[in-house]
Amino acid sequence: MSAAEDDRPRVRYAKKDHVAYVTLDRPHVLNAMDLRMHEELAAIWDDVEADPSVRVAVLTGAGERAFSVGQDLKERARLNAGGAPPTTFGSRDQPGWPRLTERFAFAKPVLARVDGYALGGGFELALACDVIVASDRAEFGLPEAGLGLVPGAGGAFRLARQLPLKQAMGHLLTGRRMSAATAERFGLVNEVVASERLDECVAGWARDLARSAPLSVRAIKEAVLASLDMPLERAFATRYVWEERRLRGRDLVEGPEAFAEKREPVWSDD
Repeated sequence: MSAAEDDRPRVRYAKKDHVAYVTLDRPHVLNAMDLRMHEELAAIWDDVEADPSVRVAVLTGAGERAFSVGQDLKERARLNAGGAPPTTFGSRDQPGWPRLTERFAFAKPVLARVDGYALGGGFELALACDVIVASDRAEFGLPEAGLGLVPGAGGAFRLARQLPLKQAMGHLLTGRRMSAATAERFGLVNEVVASERLDECVAGWARDLARSAPLSVRAIKEAVLASLDMPLERAFATRYVWEERRLRGRDLVEGPEAFAEKREPVWSDD
């Protein structure tokens, strides 16, 4: 690592029109994630949650070759040589905790824009997002079994929940990669487009997410994720934090009024 890179931020962060843009910015190493990147990401996710003007986040990688190839293995090798404890499932006590993969109550929707490789922790990051839009040259994979590691950022758990079990096990135990077309066929990604159309497609999804009522979006996301393993009767009977907030907000009145008046709704940001 050069001194110049050591001083440069690992993540670019910008906001526009209710959308937060989060870009992993180490294209020379295919956006591999080192500990400093995780620290920067933690501060960014805190800000996304805290900023009432942000309704959706778009997560992507710099360059055209990779979303992210996951953990910076050169850094990991140096840490191992220095006697650092091995990593396992979860990131507690590590820089950047809780990482997005463990922010189970993260209320705002996150859209992954995937171009090129999404491997290891990069794939796990994408799996933790609510919507994935990929280019036709995207490749997904969890190579940890061939590296003496485990997919500790949720890949072992989320892939088995988002794919048929035999398909998930095949990829987890061998590290075999999955094409964008295969990921779309299994419903793992929302949409696959030609690389030259990727930004246009992502912009459309981000626009639609930002146009939806913020409290409705957060209430729906919370209810869906919290109820995945619940019996249906219990899911109906459970009280959800963001649904309670929606019921106290003004958007539930604004939406029908705007529809009746044939105008765009003006949503609250709280």
